[in-house]
Amino acid sequence: MSIAFIDLAAQQRRIRDKIDAAIARVLDHGGYVMGPEVREFEAKLAAFGQSKLALSCANGTDALALPLMAWDVGAGDAVFCPSFTFTATPEIVPWFGAEPVFVDILPDTYNIDPAHLEASIQAIKAEGRLTPKVVIAVDLFGQPADYPAIKAICERHGLKLISDSAQGFGCTLNGQHPIHWADVTATSFFPAKPLGAYGDGGAVLLNDQALWDRMDSFRIHGKAVAEDLQGRTFEHEAKYLNARIGMNSRLDTIQAAILIEKLAIFEEEIALRQTVANRYAEGLDGSVLQFPTVIEGGVSVWAQYVIEHRDRDGLAAHLKTQGIPTAVYYPVPMHQQAPYAHFPQGAGGLPVTEAKAETVLALPMHPYMTPEVQDQIIGAIRGYNG
Repeated sequence: MSIAFIDLAAQQRRIRDKIDAAIARVLDHGGYVMGPEVREFEAKLAAFGQSKLALSCANGTDALALPLMAWDVGAGDAVFCPSFTFTATPEIVPWFGAEPVFVDILPDTYNIDPAHLEASIQAIKAEGRLTPKVVIAVDLFGQPADYPAIKAICERHGLKLISDSAQGFGCTLNGQHPIHWADVTATSFFPAKPLGAYGDGGAVLLNDQALWDRMDSFRIHGKAVAEDLQGRTFEHEAKYLNARIGMNSRLDTIQAAILIEKLAIFEEEIALRQTVANRYAEGLDGSVLQFPTVIEGGVSVWAQYVIEHRDRDGLAAHLKTQGIPTAVYYPVPMHQQAPYAHFPQGAGGLPVTEAKAETVLALPMHPYMTPEVQDQIIGAIRGYNG
C-alpha cells in the first residue's frame, strides 16, 4: 500500500461528524455567500493569529494581491520577494504594473536573506528606475522568516511588509505570530496547507481597520465602504455603489464553516507535526546533506519536511519504487522562469537559491503519520547508496 504524501483523510475521519454538522447548518440557513460563518471564522482566525482583524477571500493569491491594491502599488514600484517560492508570490506584482525584485535566501532556513534584501534595496535605489515600496517575506515550508531583521530594514527604507504565510500560518517567532512585525499576513486555505479547506480560500490578517475596509471594498467589486459614504446617504446595498475597480474574491460560507472546525484542532495538529519533524531529524541525522533548521526561537507548522541530498533525483526514484511519494520545491526558481526572467535580481545574483533548487526534496508530512510509516521512510532513505 502506498504512503500518503499528505493524508487529508486521516484528519477528516477524526472530525467528520463536526464537518458534516457544520455543512448542514449552512445548507439549512442558505447563506452560501458571506454567510454568518464567514464573519465567525474571520474573528476566530484573527484571535488565533494574534491580530485585531482578519479578512477572508477566495484564495491565497488574492490575499497577497489585496494589500497591494489597497496601498496603490503600481507602475514604477518595486516589490522585493524571494525567488525560491511558489509563483503566487511574485505573480501578483505585475498585475498592477509593478516589478518583483528577486532576493536570495538563507542556506539553512530557506527564507529570505536580510543582508541580501538590504543590498538589493540599496541597488534599486541607486539605479533610480524603480521606487521600493513593499517587501514580501515568505514563511517557507512552515517556519517564520527573520522578521525582526526584515522589519528593521523596512522601517529604515519606509517599505510595507507582507508576511506570505500561505505555508506558514500558525508559525511563531519568540511566541509572536508574523503580524507582530508585518503590516499584513496573507495566508492560503488550499486543501494541502496545514490549515486547509475542502476547496480554495485565503485570508489577510491585519491590525488596521481603515485598511480592512479598503480591502473589503476591493474583494467585493469595489463596493462603497464607510470612508466612501461620509457626507452622503445611500440607502441601497453597498455593492451597488462602486467606489473603485475591484474584484470578486469571497470565501464560500461552506468553506468557512469547515475551517472553523479545523481551526479548533489546529494548535494540537501543529504539535503533532512537530513530533513527526523530530522523528525525521533523529532518524535522518547523518544520512542526508541537510535537514531543516528552524530559526532560533521559531516554531514551524511544518507544511513540508524538506531534506537535501546530493543525488536528489536518484533518491526520489528509489523511494518511488517503495511506494514513498516525494515532491521537489522548487525545481526552477522564479527568476529563471520565462515570465519572470526579465525582472530584476538582487545585488550579486541568487547563488543560494540556484544551488538549493538542485538538492531539496520534500518527504511525506502530516500530523497523523504513524511511527511505523515514518520508520519505513527513514529506512528507505538510509538504505539508499546512490
